[in-house]
Amino acid sequence: MIISTHNALPEDFVVSVDGLTKKFGNFVAVDNLSFSIRRGEVFGFLGPNGAGKSTTIRMLCGLLSPTSGKAAVAGFDILRNPEDVRASIGYMSQKFSLYKDLAVGENIKFFGGVYGLEGERLRARMAAVIAMGGLAGLENALTGTLSGALQQRLALGCAIMHEPPILFLDEPTSGIDPISRRMFWDIIREMAARGITILVTTHFMDEAELCDRLGFIAAGKFTAVGTPAEIKRNAVEEDIYEVVLPLLPGVRETIGQITGVSDVSYFGRNLHVFCRRGALSADHLERELKARGLTPVSLRAINPRLEDAFIRLATLAKP
Repeated sequence: MIISTHNALPEDFVVSVDGLTKKFGNFVAVDNLSFSIRRGEVFGFLGPNGAGKSTTIRMLCGLLSPTSGKAAVAGFDILRNPEDVRASIGYMSQKFSLYKDLAVGENIKFFGGVYGLEGERLRARMAAVIAMGGLAGLENALTGTLSGALQQRLALGCAIMHEPPILFLDEPTSGIDPISRRMFWDIIREMAARGITILVTTHFMDEAELCDRLGFIAAGKFTAVGTPAEIKRNAVEEDIYEVVLPLLPGVRETIGQITGVSDVSYFGRNLHVFCRRGALSADHLERELKARGLTPVSLRAINPRLEDAFIRLATLAKP
């Protein structure tokens, strides 16, 4: 496991997890997770579908009881003080928990009421959310008629109506265009700069690069924890070559049969060929390809990218 060390004092950690486990019958969804998140940190959760990310977040939100282990969020035990935990966090899922048949302003007011806001405090927070989300002039528009990007910003605004110190975001940018995703992440980084702690799950590697630290989870267990740079440096132990070839049927499988090649994955229209460290030079690999009737348009050694690390960690985690 890749461990990132910090000089933060214990009180700087606002999320603390120790041996958290969740079983559904004989199925272990989350398996003995332990980690901490500092105040103002953006911590990214990465992993394949079904790895245990959403289950972990639901436990940390006090919505699901763990089978064993413990966790504290904002200083509150998730088992003993779930109501205090929920009052201290904002939560946003990829489904955007909004009422589509209510107007924008009605949704904001409703969620403000849920969090106990009223009077001038409620009006001030409504104005702040509308400004943050770029929703001015849309207060009376039906939420269901908004674009996905506007619904996303509205959902985020509703989640932070009570100005929580901790925010859990479960794949919040799913189905959103790249420009809107970038704008959303600008908001996330601004909130982190103000000291808000954010745990976010994502499948987008460009978003993962924007996190302070990452935890890669597979089959309910952490296989790597560290900064994006640490994970790229340490998770991939092979040499990587980027190969441009005509995409012929079976080309990936053919390359995988070369002695010294440990894995082959698609990267856009190119191939990334993982080779045991020092087993194949670029010239040697090119000769092996040509011997199999494959003439590369280009072939070059590259440094690992975060997506390469993701692929290797996911592959190594398979039984």
